[in-house]
Amino acid sequence: MVGVLSNKVGRDELKPGDHIYSWRSAYLYSHHGIYIGDEKVVHFTRAAGQEIGTGTVLDLILLSSSPTTHAADACDRCAAARDQHQPELRNGSDGGAGGGVIISCLDCFLDGGNLYLFTYNVSPAFFLAKARGGTCTLARSDLPELVVHRALFLLTRGFGAYCLFKNNCEDFAIYCKTGLLVETAFSVGRSGQLTSITAAISAVASSPLRFLTTSAGGLAIVTTSMYCMGRYVADIGVRRDVLKVPVERLVEHVRISAEEAPSVPASAAASPLGTTERS
Repeated sequence: MVGVLSNKVGRDELKPGDHIYSWRSAYLYSHHGIYIGDEKVVHFTRAAGQEIGTGTVLDLILLSSSPTTHAADACDRCAAARDQHQPELRNGSDGGAGGGVIISCLDCFLDGGNLYLFTYNVSPAFFLAKARGGTCTLARSDLPELVVHRALFLLTRGFGAYCLFKNNCEDFAIYCKTGLLVETAFSVGRSGQLTSITAAISAVASSPLRFLTTSAGGLAIVTTSMYCMGRYVADIGVRRDVLKVPVERLVEHVRISAEEAPSVPASAAASPLGTTERS
């Protein structure tokens, strides 16, 4: 049962189209995916040689917490699912047309961790009560059938280069659920985990309001308020710089970006935006 204290759920509660996640690296980071039914999950990982790192120690923690796309490492159930949905991986290739988007059995996706459900269309009060980012959003989810369609479509066509700040596993799952992409080039993507980190840093280090109080309690209130506000305004359900992008148009843009990769900056290549009407 999902609530303010925990998003943990049982396997019997899952439905196709659910956005699920599991914590990695001592709860420092969570890996996200889309449950499509029959104990199978479509998720976005770092394809060998295609990830865009930060050049810091974060790469060791975060990039190592999600599985790679090596078909040789798959269990029998994963191998059967990939034979069905990603036949190009049968010979042990490391990504094929889907790049870093793969399908796994639920056990391999969880990798020994617990199962959590990412919640959509929550109230502002509920959102702010969840102090940890990357667990819920104010944005509405599309119909489960459309969510599964996006996930399976991207499974064989890719989601661009994996980038910690612009295009990670949570970004993939949120796009599948909502069809929303961030339009602004120089901003954090849809990931609630990363917006929480940036909000915390801004609240502690950049606030001139911290000089308005000298008491520890007052400073805590000011810092907490700024952290909550930073998370709220950066949520995909509140932001104004988002577009509703059909998955077919997204894939076409990713293909063109890949072909032009030598002349396109990494930040642009990692942001899979297409030209479309604003939602």
